[in-house]
Amino acid sequence: MGGERHEPPPDGVGAELDQIDALNSMDAPRPGPRDPQAHADGTEEAARRRDSRLLSAGHAVAEADSLDEALRLVDALYAPEFPLDGQCVFGLVEGTLTALGQYGFRPGGADRGFRMPMKTGYPAAEVARTGRAVYLATQEEYRRRFPATWHMSARKSRKAWAFVPLVTAGRVTGVWLAAFRASVEFNAAERSLLTLTGRMLAQVLERARASRAELELSRGLRHSMRTDGPAMTGLSVATRYVPTGGGLMVGGDWYDSIDLPNGRLALVIGDVQGHDVHAAGLMAQLRTAVHAYAAEGHGPDAVLARASRFLTTLDEDRFATCLYIEADPSTGDLHIARAGHPHPVLRTPDGTCLIKHISGGLPLGLMPGEEDYPVDIVRLHDDEVLMLCTDGLIENGGHDMYTGWVRVRDAFSPGPVEDLEGMADRLMTAVLSAEPRDRDGDTARDGDDIALLLLRRDPGQSRAEVSRRRLMLTVGQDQGEGLSEARAELKALLHDWARPDQVDTAVLLTTELLGNVLVHTDQDGALNAYVTGETGRRRLLVEVMDRGDELPHQRTPGELASSGRGLMLLDILADQWGVRPEPEGKTAWFALTEGPAADAGDATTD
Repeated sequence: MGGERHEPPPDGVGAELDQIDALNSMDAPRPGPRDPQAHADGTEEAARRRDSRLLSAGHAVAEADSLDEALRLVDALYAPEFPLDGQCVFGLVEGTLTALGQYGFRPGGADRGFRMPMKTGYPAAEVARTGRAVYLATQEEYRRRFPATWHMSARKSRKAWAFVPLVTAGRVTGVWLAAFRASVEFNAAERSLLTLTGRMLAQVLERARASRAELELSRGLRHSMRTDGPAMTGLSVATRYVPTGGGLMVGGDWYDSIDLPNGRLALVIGDVQGHDVHAAGLMAQLRTAVHAYAAEGHGPDAVLARASRFLTTLDEDRFATCLYIEADPSTGDLHIARAGHPHPVLRTPDGTCLIKHISGGLPLGLMPGEEDYPVDIVRLHDDEVLMLCTDGLIENGGHDMYTGWVRVRDAFSPGPVEDLEGMADRLMTAVLSAEPRDRDGDTARDGDDIALLLLRRDPGQSRAEVSRRRLMLTVGQDQGEGLSEARAELKALLHDWARPDQVDTAVLLTTELLGNVLVHTDQDGALNAYVTGETGRRRLLVEVMDRGDELPHQRTPGELASSGRGLMLLDILADQWGVRPEPEGKTAWFALTEGPAADAGDATTD
């Protein structure tokens, strides 16, 4: 006889056979000799030793941080009667087997792009398709059941193989291959041992996948926070974020800056309870909600009240702190509402640092129905810097609120006010280490996130945007002539406007807003009008305020209706408009941008 003859493999599996051959040819020598007193005698003592090894390995595998570590720990199950000699875990990706990890093969054997279609006549593929384990006690059994692939494994020194499904939530998520140096009977006890080990490995595999998903989520959230806010003349912003030490790239802390439709800037900083992936997910949703409420034109108190109710619908067991600012770059006025968050810190131009005590309400989501957030007004003067932070900046490193505040104050005070980024770096360096570090690579040592936002009022630059013209008047309920006076004063304010038709539009819309207050409320109407910018590109902002609680709603009036067209006109004629709730009452506003005189057309004025 000239040697054993093998049947050629079926079409389409040649490449897969080469991969199996590479995987099985990477034999690595076993470690030193095992316990010589362990005999395959089937005695009660041998069974106890095996159970002891299983218990020990099971505890270790349950705490494994990675699949590679778990396979190494499973190898402790080796015994002369159970000569485990190599392992591989296959994953399932879009109908394809891939090698996720190995132990007992030379490095690289199971990680060189191993991919195999599920239709291949390989035991692991059959297990993945059927969900049933495959036990091959001898080379002969392997040859009989899997003729297309048996010889690629059987010609090596291994004599038996077990392919066990890894099942999570009733679904096969992988396959564990256990190879043996000697034939194994795979009796009921041995199959039970392999099945139990497969369950432990499935848990490790699921944890590893969950950790990767959490990491990708946190990376995405952190990337979104690293996007700089809108540039706004007269105000400068610097931000920093350092994640928890728990392994995620982001936790429950966040900051945001939002360009508001009324020409102002909203600044937000918040902290969702917890440092896990659930806190990160809640943070992402809450941050989006706050952004949306701000863009709708709600005031700081209304934004926080709505955000609190929103958080309650997401998770009744978690709460969040938050501080919200609506900043007017032309005046430096900051309208601030606080929900259980640390107070901001004000740095004056000479470096003095003061805690600005802001009225506040309960944390968001803590007590549904108790959403009361008073608004304080703070004026930020030239070269003053306001610092917003989460408690991690104060307490990280084992500090309490007092000693942590002293540390922050000492880092915040020095340095030129022009270097806002340098201020942020000094603060982070003082908290995280004694030496400068890469601000995007730091990790909060005590497991608490740090979010930091610095806001500076810039000197000189803001003057170009300060209102050169401003109209302020009040029309009382018993002053019918006030509407006529308001129209006349607004026309005077816009006497050199390049577009006469826009002047008419402004007068019409202002009359509608004031008339709506007088007709539909029992309140007086307050009118503020601002003209800013350079001639030919100026911006008119008109705000009409009243103390009524009911917000107007856009509707479609009938052909003969005498009212209901005010918001329709705003929507059609204004460049921007909105209605925002105030601590007391509401403000309806619109804006027009001056167009070139050549586009004026034939419009006339009264």
